[in-house]
Amino acid sequence: MKQSAILTVLGMTVVFAFLWILVVCINLAGRLINQLGLDKDVPPQKQAGSAVQNNAPPSEIAAVITAAIIEHRKTKMSGIE
Repeated sequence: MKQSAILTVLGMTVVFAFLWILVVCINLAGRLINQLGLDKDVPPQKQAGSAVQNNAPPSEIAAVITAAIIEHRKTKMSGIE
């Protein structure tokens, strides 16, 4: 019984120490990434044919989405028949 208690305490201590070291490493990595400025958002690259990124009016965007849905339904239905 004494050996079981010792192994239990030893096992919990090892797990606690590992978790503590893991938390410290994650915090240090976060600080390093913040100091290097690697956490800044990168602006998205503009694509030539995209209606959304060219600031098209919402009606054009809705028309493009509707046309894509209709075309998808046509091709899906023709594959079933």
